[in-house]
Amino acid sequence: MSRFVEGEDRRQPTLLPSCLDDYVSEDNPARVIDVFVDELDLGDLGFAVAPAATGRPAYHPATLLKLYVYGYLNRVPSSRRLEREAGRNVELMWLTGKLAPDHKTIANFRKDHGAAIQATCAHFVVLCRQIGLFTQALAAVDGSKFKAVNTRDKNFTATKLKKRMEQVAEHIAGYLADLDTADRQEGEAAEARAGRLKDKIETLRAQMQALKAMEAQVDASPDGQVSLTDPDARSMATSGRGSGIVGYNVQSVVEAEHHLIVAHDVVMTGSDRRQLTAMSEKAKAAMGVDGLEMLADRGYFSGEEIVACEALGVTPYVPKPLTSGAKAQGRFGKQDFVYLPEQDVYRCPAGEQLTWRFTSEKAGLNLRAYWPSNCGTCAIKSQCTTGRERRIYRWEHEAVIDAMQRRMDLAPQSPMKLRRRIVEHPFGTIKAWMGHTHFLMKRLKNVKTEISLHILAYNLKRVMQILGTAPLIAAIRA
Repeated sequence: MSRFVEGEDRRQPTLLPSCLDDYVSEDNPARVIDVFVDELDLGDLGFAVAPAATGRPAYHPATLLKLYVYGYLNRVPSSRRLEREAGRNVELMWLTGKLAPDHKTIANFRKDHGAAIQATCAHFVVLCRQIGLFTQALAAVDGSKFKAVNTRDKNFTATKLKKRMEQVAEHIAGYLADLDTADRQEGEAAEARAGRLKDKIETLRAQMQALKAMEAQVDASPDGQVSLTDPDARSMATSGRGSGIVGYNVQSVVEAEHHLIVAHDVVMTGSDRRQLTAMSEKAKAAMGVDGLEMLADRGYFSGEEIVACEALGVTPYVPKPLTSGAKAQGRFGKQDFVYLPEQDVYRCPAGEQLTWRFTSEKAGLNLRAYWPSNCGTCAIKSQCTTGRERRIYRWEHEAVIDAMQRRMDLAPQSPMKLRRRIVEHPFGTIKAWMGHTHFLMKRLKNVKTEISLHILAYNLKRVMQILGTAPLIAAIRA
């Protein structure tokens, strides 16, 4: 063993054992966690800090909170794994004072203090604002689908049930045909095969009855879905064609300067269309700014949401999706018609004017209808419409959408490229930490707690990289 670094003999007794504090360096993240939790007012955040007058003494919430923050910071979210780590991990021994709660106590703490843990995550964002990390009033919002503790086979919709019932019916018909064939034959082998076929048919008929009972539950469900393992999980489409997961839609707002997550939420709808205003309001309050520029992809586009954001003092940048059927068929789309606000008319590609004719209401929106008087004699009518005249409908607040499009066109750099650089990598990082299973807990309220712990760990790690461990400790204590 010469010429190699040798360790101590594990059987060598020591007179004066090393101090536990010596094993945790001054720049260890565990020291940040210790100071951060100790400086919190746990009672104000919603933790139960008053011990029970009788019975076995409980663990202090600070101890269990430190345990969880350390676990999520080091990709150990499981309560059973945390129980093992508390008994063998020197950093956790230092952090908890060599306390090692059992996994049930650890799991119950996370389940029972969900709102307080979410408030702790929000408190760290406030701390970042007080430190002065939010100097740019620019942020980006995005949503991502996270898997729930519910397989696709345990999620039912009307379409899925119809396909499964058709498959079961086909199998039953096939087995009945095989049974007729087996009945024409003689011998022990034929009788044994007929018995197996009858068992399969009975099993499939029982499945059909269960599917019919599930069909009634799906019809009674408000959104037409039923999930058996996690009742709050929903089937959602993903970016891949024909793909999807059963899970939750996690919304996050990331500020542009240091890429910290300043606001987040978990929703049960796969669409982002109605999330822009709510997430913008949360981000604006968390960053403490009077005005905020918000970047979002076309999945967030909604005229009502954009108008509501403007009223909040938020300036949105959202590309408008191209949904024109005429454009898809090779004809002129609405974007080929130029609106002239001074005259309140549209100018068509042929140079003719479309004037206002009437105002109607559709889906709660007031729409103004415009069309010209001489479409029948236009030389390029076939490129414009298949009807008698081409009609253009304009929403009463469409000037807000036009102004947003001008902002995006005049921006010095592409808002959508900037959005991708800001908001997409935090989701990738968190999903890598969580692993392929994503969420470990069931029900929406517990999932919100779990994602808050992940985001708190992400923000903690980011700020430690930006400021350093010692300056962050000093800022927390200030």
